[in-house]
Amino acid sequence: MGIFTRFRDIVSANINAMLDKAEDPEKMIKLMIHEMEDTLIELKSSCAGVIAGRKKLERRLEEAEARHELWGGRAEQAVARGRDDLAREALIEKRRCREIIDALAGELSEYRALIHQYHQDIEELEGKLDSAKEKKRILVQRHKRASGKKRAQEEIRRSTSADTMARFDKLESRIEQMEAEAELVNPPKRPSVEEEFANLAGDEEIEKELAGMKAAQEQPAHG
Repeated sequence: MGIFTRFRDIVSANINAMLDKAEDPEKMIKLMIHEMEDTLIELKSSCAGVIAGRKKLERRLEEAEARHELWGGRAEQAVARGRDDLAREALIEKRRCREIIDALAGELSEYRALIHQYHQDIEELEGKLDSAKEKKRILVQRHKRASGKKRAQEEIRRSTSADTMARFDKLESRIEQMEAEAELVNPPKRPSVEEEFANLAGDEEIEKELAGMKAAQEQPAHG
C-alpha cells in the first residue's frame, strides 16, 4: 500500500466507530497510533526528499539564468565587433537557456506545490495522532477505573459469601465459649452477711405493706 493511500485511509477513518466495534479497544488504539507514527515518519522523509530536489532545481535554475545572461552579453559583444555570425550563435544559445529556464521554473512550481501539500498532510496527520493519543489516555483511565471497580466488587462478594459468614459465626461461638469459661473460673461473688440482712429487712417491709393492703380490702364497706 502506498504512503498516500495509507495516509488517506488513516485520516478518513472514524476512530470512535472503529473502537466501538473492536473486541479490545485499547489494543486497537495502540495499533492505530503505531500505524500513524510510521506513516508520519514516511511522510516527513518523503517531504525532505522533495525539498532536497527543489533546492537542486533552484541551483540549476540559477545556473541557467546566469548562462542566459552570459550569452546575451556575448551576442551584444559580437554585434559591436561586426560579427553577425557569432551574434547569431550567441542568440541561439541564449534561446536554449531560456527554454531550460522555463522548463525548470515549471518543474520548480510543481515541487513547491507538492511540498505545500506534504506540509498540509503532515499537519493533518499530526492532529489525528494527537486525537488518537488522547483517546488512548482516556481508554487507559477507563480501564483502570473498571479494573478497580471489578476488584472492589469481587472483595464485596468475598466478604458476603457463605464461607465468610460461617467464619464469623464460628468466631462468635468461640467468644461465647470463652465468656462461659471465664464465668466458671470466676463465679459470681456471694452477698455478704450485711447485704443478706439488708435484703431480709427489705423483704419484711414489703410483706407488711402487702398485708396492710389485704386487710383494707377485707374490711366491709359502710352503707
